[in-house]
Amino acid sequence: MATRRAGERGGELNETAVARLRSRFKGELLRPEDPGYEEARAVWNGMIDRRPALVARCRGVADVIEAVDFGRDEGVEIAVRGGGHNVAGNAVCDDGLAIDLSEMNDVRVDLSTRTVRAGGGATWADVDRETQLFGLATPGGVVSDTGIAGLTLGGGLGHLRRKYGLSCDNLVSVDLVTPDGMFLTASEDEYEDLFWALRGGGGNFGVVTSFEYRLHPVGPEVAGCFVFHPGDEATEGLRFFREYAASAPEEVSVLAFFAFVPDDPTFPEAARGEFALAFLGCYAGPVGEGTDALRPLREFATPLADLSGPMAYTDLQSMLDEDYPEGMEYYWKSQYVDDLSDEIVAQLRDAAATAPSTLSTVDVWQLGGAIDRIGPDESAFGNRGAPYLVTFEANWERPEDREANVRWARDGLAALRRHTSRGAYVNFPGFGEEGEALVRAAYGDNYDRLVEVKSTYDPENAFHLNQNVVPNA
Repeated sequence: MATRRAGERGGELNETAVARLRSRFKGELLRPEDPGYEEARAVWNGMIDRRPALVARCRGVADVIEAVDFGRDEGVEIAVRGGGHNVAGNAVCDDGLAIDLSEMNDVRVDLSTRTVRAGGGATWADVDRETQLFGLATPGGVVSDTGIAGLTLGGGLGHLRRKYGLSCDNLVSVDLVTPDGMFLTASEDEYEDLFWALRGGGGNFGVVTSFEYRLHPVGPEVAGCFVFHPGDEATEGLRFFREYAASAPEEVSVLAFFAFVPDDPTFPEAARGEFALAFLGCYAGPVGEGTDALRPLREFATPLADLSGPMAYTDLQSMLDEDYPEGMEYYWKSQYVDDLSDEIVAQLRDAAATAPSTLSTVDVWQLGGAIDRIGPDESAFGNRGAPYLVTFEANWERPEDREANVRWARDGLAALRRHTSRGAYVNFPGFGEEGEALVRAAYGDNYDRLVEVKSTYDPENAFHLNQNVVPNA
């Protein structure tokens, strides 16, 4: 078979090199003809249909190093899979090498330092299961089967964000395999430049094999809010949310979203399918205080459905799991905004009400609090200081509906951008089709510094299947 020079991508794999890798590799190597390959190449977003030439399911750091060395020396495209939940599908590639960390999902809590270390293939469900044994948590996402790696490296918005910050704000250290096959630990005391970049700079710098996070007292029970108000109250409801968010304590983190009530037995039959404004929130503090603090969101109007109340933190973390099943099709775009003007409120409401899929939502994330206590140049994460993030989540089931749903999200974002000059959240980038313009806007004044770090650790841009920071030539 044809061999390939370093730097060339595509074509056939060098079988001698594959055999050499197989002799050193302790995990599983899968080719397209192997049993289990189809399952291994599948990711959460059913819209993604890519066929890597080789899937390397790593069992440990040594396997990761072997896989990175193989990809570099053979000049093949390299994708890295943590939880496989990246909406843009960057966990898999055509023709190249997919480094799969899903079996590296061990989680260990250290009570003496109140930290947790988790493997690069762990999900937030894996982390929460161990930390909640001790009534502790670190900020994660809002869907429990999301991988910790992609979410953390891009920032990490979850239910604890205003009290304890982003996932990346709680990193203590990161273990990483660099493009040249070196294993290192980055922290505030070692490889400080790299540690700065990893906190929000995405998967640009290597393969993260484990994350160490600070833990905080949370749960096992929290006050949660999950309430759906009628669609004819939606405009006034988001205006109400605007006023509520401006004065809410930092313990409160709320996500407001326009949606259609799910056709699910959990909800009253009469409400199912109705257009609505929903509030999903958490209070990171005493349950009684939280019940009082969240009550205004429940009593704004007579709700269609109200699932609020004291609940296990793990139940809150997994509450949306059934709404985002593996294999459905997804396309998400985002934009930070400085205010929710009446014009923006009306535009978001109208866009949501005309979504081609009743599974789609338009979301408004309440930010601020602990997120803003970290200076804008203290980590790579951009757009600190924005009070809101707006996301257009196009979610649908049938491939034939793909074009209409993608267009809906793009049109909604284009209309919103007429009201704001801020950038996007890199974890909700569509397919990254805006390229460098999206990345520059997302990182703002931190972009040039990211280029310097990228040029130091990945000058050949081996890891470019991400929201890519291009190194200096």
